[in-house]
Amino acid sequence: MADPSPPPNAAEIMESVNDALQGLKLEPHETSEILGFANRELPHLHTPENSYFILGSYRDPYLRRLRIVQNELDKQLGTYPFLMADLPELDLDRLPVFRIRFTLLAAHADTIVAVYEQDAGGEVTELGKISTTAYFDKSYVLPRDYVWMTDQNLDREADVIAAAATIYFNDDLDEATTEQELESLITAATTNDIDLTLSDIIDRLEQRDDSEHAPVSYSWVHLNEFRLFELHNRCFAWSSSDDLRDMVGELS
Repeated sequence: MADPSPPPNAAEIMESVNDALQGLKLEPHETSEILGFANRELPHLHTPENSYFILGSYRDPYLRRLRIVQNELDKQLGTYPFLMADLPELDLDRLPVFRIRFTLLAAHADTIVAVYEQDAGGEVTELGKISTTAYFDKSYVLPRDYVWMTDQNLDREADVIAAAATIYFNDDLDEATTEQELESLITAATTNDIDLTLSDIIDRLEQRDDSEHAPVSYSWVHLNEFRLFELHNRCFAWSSSDDLRDMVGELS
């Protein structure tokens, strides 16, 4: 049941909902339900703690990686990391409730963190939303096995391992070609003072859990969105769960 009293910023809240719904006229009970959700959930985002809205796929095994991000952020002092899936739904059958909940949470969270491991699913919609002006400056993307494939962008070990994963786990390459491609990657990394041997890379890749073995193939649209975040130092690629934990520490 919606809370009986509206929040003090009810007009601002409904204005953002109106924008999200393109001016759709709401029925009184719909407005009441939306304001009740805002009353319950938004105060958690208006505290001295830094709130982190974590986006990504809720399907297994991808959800496990979202929980890793949430747990790592939770270890830090003064943080409130959360997933939309952990919050109550809106009981409004007529309306696109995802748009409403996303708009309210994204607008009021301090930081948005999005984890990507595929180019399908609801994450596609979320990526388009957070790359817009309204949310871009507080958003970070953490795509698995992403690298903008030019030598000058292999400037971290994580970038090299991510690029290596797309080669090593590619079933279309025979063993000789795989080794040749990895050696070429190592040569490119060396020019950026990254000292990794072939055995170093293979060891790192073999440490990935089974659900991380399949290579990720992103669409050109995804790659361009990731590149935009990368150019603004808001993209942190990862290759294994341990890498992901390290990348969470890069968020600021």
